[in-house]
This record gives sequence, structure tokens and C-alpha cells, in this order.
Amino acid sequence: MELTFMHPARTLLLAAFLISGCATSSDMSNSERLYWERIEASRQNYVEADVDFMTGMIAHHEQALVMSAWAEPNGASPELRTLTARIINAQKDEIATMQKWLRDRGEDVPGDGSAATGSHGASAHAHRDMPGMLSQAQLDELRAAQGTEFDRLFLEYMIQHHQGAVTMVSRLFATDGAGQDELSFRLATDINVDQITEIKRMQRMLRAMPK
Repeated sequence: MELTFMHPARTLLLAAFLISGCATSSDMSNSERLYWERIEASRQNYVEADVDFMTGMIAHHEQALVMSAWAEPNGASPELRTLTARIINAQKDEIATMQKWLRDRGEDVPGDGSAATGSHGASAHAHRDMPGMLSQAQLDELRAAQGTEFDRLFLEYMIQHHQGAVTMVSRLFATDGAGQDELSFRLATDINVDQITEIKRMQRMLRAMPK
């Protein structure tokens, strides 16, 4: 599911026309043209850090999907399966949105076979070095765990993983010129809020587990 946002200026313009009742087809045509020109201009309002964030967060989310997919076959509790289903649904949607953001700007798009080279040139990422990413040893340990032990490890490692995503958002907003694009800003903000909320939920679940 794509995130779609109505530009505030467009909303106000259309509302004004409807209230006044005096908009001509020419007025509407000019307003629509102005709206799309602004949308196109906003798509160019990004820097290398925005591209790095989108590309890196796609890889970050993909690891969370791998981890979450092990819940059912590894005998996770019903409560943990509910959590992993929510993570899968939300992060698949966000991956699709980030891929579209990159595609709309002519940047390389992880996961769709795109070979485009955009104006900012998406750089190669050492994904294993991104904040919160699990090592291969941690992934192997989680994949081998069963039942209650899987629940405990999943919560510990996903808390680590989510904290890394929050760090990535903080770094984005700390970079000059980054996060100015409307969709980039809203997506990063939503990811930040969602990850912090889920960290608190997982910490409560972890505390409630038998010692």
C-alpha cells in the first residue's frame, strides 16, 4: 500500500474554488498545472543522504522481514506471532513506498532489478555495518531457536534492530539539507514513531516472560 499525501496548497486552492463557486475551467487547469509543477519540483528537493537513507532502510526492513518470518515455523507464542504479523505488514508497505520514492527520482531501486543511475547516484552500502543490523551469528542463533527461547531472542534482537532504525532516522535529520522532501520527511517520521512504540511494546513483553 502506497502512502499518498494531499499537498496542503492544493487542498486550500480547491476548497477556495468550491466555496466561491466562481472557478472557471481555465482557473482549475492553471491550478492543476501549478500543483503538478510543485510536486515535480519537490521531487528534486533531496540530497545524497536521503537516497542513502531510503536504500539503507530498505535493506534494514528486509532483515526484519526475514526474522519475523521465522516466528511461526519456530513455534513462537501467539502474542509474538501477532507482533511479527504487524511488523511484516507495516514494513512491506514501507519498503514499497521507499522503492517508489527512489524510482520516481531515477535512483537505483533495491529489490526491483532497476539499474537506473540517478542524479545523486545511490552509493553502495555495507549493510552489515548499519545500526542495529544482526550479525550472521545472531541470525543463525535466532533461526535455530524454538518456542520460548525463540520469543526471548526475537524480542532482544528486534529491540536492537528497531533501535538501529531510530538511529538512522536521527542521522538523516542531523544531515544538512536532508529530510526536506515532504514524503521523505513523513516516512522517516512515521518510521521513527512506529519503531519507538514497538520497542516499548517489546520491552514490556520481554519483562513479562518467565525467568
